[in-house]
Amino acid sequence: MASLALTLLRGAALSPFKRPRPDAPLPGPTTARVRTDIDHLVAYERLCGFAAGQGIGTSTGRSADGAGATGADPLPPTYPHVLAFPQTMRLMAARAFPLPLLGLVHTSVAIVQHRAPLPDEELELTAYARRLTPHRRGTEVTITTTATVAGETVWESHSTYLSRHRTSAEHPQQTPAPTPGAPLPARAEWHLPADLGRRYATVSGDRNPIHLRPATARPFGFPRAVAHGMWTFARCVAEHSGIAVGDEPLYLSAEFRAPVLLPGTVTYAAEGAAFELRGAAESGGRVHVTGSVTRTAPPSDRRDPPRRSSSGSPRPGSRTPTAG
Repeated sequence: MASLALTLLRGAALSPFKRPRPDAPLPGPTTARVRTDIDHLVAYERLCGFAAGQGIGTSTGRSADGAGATGADPLPPTYPHVLAFPQTMRLMAARAFPLPLLGLVHTSVAIVQHRAPLPDEELELTAYARRLTPHRRGTEVTITTTATVAGETVWESHSTYLSRHRTSAEHPQQTPAPTPGAPLPARAEWHLPADLGRRYATVSGDRNPIHLRPATARPFGFPRAVAHGMWTFARCVAEHSGIAVGDEPLYLSAEFRAPVLLPGTVTYAAEGAAFELRGAAESGGRVHVTGSVTRTAPPSDRRDPPRRSSSGSPRPGSRTPTAG
């Protein structure tokens, strides 16, 4: 954890000296071998709703106290993202990475689980910057992470991060956002505590100041702490009735449309493969996260996260650090 903190400090220190541009060269991949710590895994499952008796309406995974955990139950499909977080930060904090770490906004994620990894398996994780894309609001980078077991790719993720900066050139027209349809049927209401960001930071390693306390979030334009996007994604996946944590292939994707302020109340809604997380009706029902869960992975050329409109989603303030 100490080395991760030093990595984040290094990335923050280098950020003011970087001048993002979509034609910048990209650094090479980073690779590491990791094994799952069962206590850490159980803490993650409890917080995100994968553990039995935890969360709202979810009873899959290990028992809430970790009793009987032997490594035979597969990992939740979002958990390798946490295992790879230190590696991803090393990549993005490196001097050769063209975008400043401070200011990056996690806008979308897509996960392809070819088969569910087991806790007792050693994972070889590789993270690399796949491409830079011009965006109306700056430059967007796609970060790809793969997990292999004995040379077999079992899991992969593709995340997009937006670096906001002034642009002067004309950029290709990006796909416009779809016209909003009828809201998905509400399935559950969650009351999120003020310390949720600090609790997820403990299990994920993502101690971004916008997630911790109002005092650390305000300098970046947020009136209160903001929930981690990857917690909202994992919690929705855990709640989704269409899957169970198991060995079947899965394709998961989400767009992070608006921050979730803490404390707060949100509504989980789902129908078929689709889900969304939206604010309370009395506050306007703003959509924070949209996504889907299916059992069949798309073709390899369609595994990137869903593209946002070029206008993006407004975020308070102008100096938002990486939100994950």
